[in-house]
Amino acid sequence: MSLVLDPAAQDLLFREARSANTFTDEPVTDEQVQAIYDLVKYGPTAFNQTPLRITLVRSPEARERLVAHMAEGNRPKTASAPLVAILSADNEFHEELPHLFPAAPQIKDVFFTERPVRENAAALNAALQAAYFIVGVRAAGLAAGPMTGFDFEGVRKEFLDDDHTPLMVVNIGRPGPDAWHPRSPRLGFDQVVTTV
Repeated sequence: MSLVLDPAAQDLLFREARSANTFTDEPVTDEQVQAIYDLVKYGPTAFNQTPLRITLVRSPEARERLVAHMAEGNRPKTASAPLVAILSADNEFHEELPHLFPAAPQIKDVFFTERPVRENAAALNAALQAAYFIVGVRAAGLAAGPMTGFDFEGVRKEFLDDDHTPLMVVNIGRPGPDAWHPRSPRLGFDQVVTTV
């Protein structure tokens, strides 16, 4: 095996992990979410950008408001998951760059003065961070159910503001007994990798 990560950890993070559709009623604590974030915040991004924002939907009232914006097939699992997170991209992330990238604090004004450039950078780097977040949920022994089947503009207006773009909604918890669909196929190495 060419990987140094323990095979059990490889299984936990990738081979045995799946997107969950049902969960037990065991709560997900703020301490668990903080531990997840404190691990995944080290994932690489361009210029150490940190555009990902996480909105935890905990109150019954907020959950009801969110469920109303979900696609029909995503409503029951979003209503019943122990925790739901809205992951979004902060399009004003560049304001933090002088602190986050002290090697070149001027980078904020060199590359990110125009809003369309910031939106593209925020979308890419927040998507990277969202992927790290999902793997972090798995590292905590929990399951994630990421979804993009929802009214993006409705969620933005309901929970965010004009400077934040929703990326996905993620249900989080311990997987229920019928949490998994059969695993779908993946492309093989030779189908994906080209050497030049």
